[in-house]
Amino acid sequence: MLMLVLILSTFTVVFAEKGQNNGKQKGKHKNFQLGVEVLLDDEKDLIDGKNVGLITNPTGVDKDLNSIVDILHEDPDVDLTALYGPEHGVRGSAQAGEYVEYYTDEQTGLPVYSLYGETRKPTPEMLEDIDVLLFDIQDVGTRFYTYIYTMAYAMEAAQENDIPFVVLDRPNPLSGDKVEGPVLEEEYKSFVGNYEIPLRHGMTVGELAQLFNEQFEIGADLTVVEMNKWKRDMYYDDTPLEFVAPSPNMPTTDTALVYPGAALIEGTNVSEGRGTTQPFELIGAPFINSTELAAELNKLELPGVTFRAASFTPSFSKHAGELSNGVEIHVTHEESYQPVETGLHIVKTIHDMYPDNFEFRAENSNGVSFFDNLIGNGWVREAIEDGDSVEEIQAEWEEELNEFKKVRKQYLLYK
Repeated sequence: MLMLVLILSTFTVVFAEKGQNNGKQKGKHKNFQLGVEVLLDDEKDLIDGKNVGLITNPTGVDKDLNSIVDILHEDPDVDLTALYGPEHGVRGSAQAGEYVEYYTDEQTGLPVYSLYGETRKPTPEMLEDIDVLLFDIQDVGTRFYTYIYTMAYAMEAAQENDIPFVVLDRPNPLSGDKVEGPVLEEEYKSFVGNYEIPLRHGMTVGELAQLFNEQFEIGADLTVVEMNKWKRDMYYDDTPLEFVAPSPNMPTTDTALVYPGAALIEGTNVSEGRGTTQPFELIGAPFINSTELAAELNKLELPGVTFRAASFTPSFSKHAGELSNGVEIHVTHEESYQPVETGLHIVKTIHDMYPDNFEFRAENSNGVSFFDNLIGNGWVREAIEDGDSVEEIQAEWEEELNEFKKVRKQYLLYK
């Protein structure tokens, strides 16, 4: 009987400890505040008594998951006048690349202007009667995620129309102390890369706003409302925050972690897992042998990652309805994991293993492939086709990356 009690007691203690650690400890970082919370607690003079235009999406929430749209709409001291939606819309219902039109928000009755429709930059008509523009959207720390360019275009419009611009800062989910990948070359600018920054920039949206504003001479009347208690080495799971999907194919922090490299697959005829429950974690195509690919990638012994042979059938996007074979990316140690290097190895390995089937996306009339837009230049694709190693490719971009790191230091807000 005594033995049974001891076993049950031990089980209870272990179960309790597992329960405490199975997720975030809500008491941890109790003084942590997002930009939106600092705004409302300490810097409300920026919006009190003013007509406010708000650029946001479902990620615009406080720590308790209350929407900034509802918070400001219900505040008697604030006149929330208009909403502006990026790609995927204010409520996040549109798929990647889907055209979004002007509409009225059902919950508030406010006009919603699309910044992913006929224009990606607010027009003077959209900004009539606006006294201040707020930006509150969660970024994912990768150059080709489009929300940071929505922010930049809105900053340009604010400058042109003499409207103050306020960025409510949020964490970089990939932490803020690692910078990876090639710096974008100017001739490869697009909406998936509009400024000369590397693939993994290691900055918050507020820090990026300062860099864009000064380094690229936007010249807006910019205020960044900083977070409280965020540190550069924090990944998203180190904060007390729940993760709200910033877009339909960015469901978890695991997705964000692999995204800077795995999304390079979008520039090829291989599926990046869109149309599955694990976009960017699943990579594959009908012509791939999953066991062989997993073995080849694991043979590389890349830091912080392992690959599992996997098969899946996308419900939409590339190879929709077709059985695709490939790998699932399992990050085993986020600190040592290098997503850009890993993504390049995946692309090169599939290219080398299946030369008769693998293809980069077709070039446009200017000789630019979508892969080039994503990687930010044309020479990496050529290097892969010429048989260069990933190590040789990385060495080629190191000098420009180091130059960017020096510039970046001027705009960092957190230690």
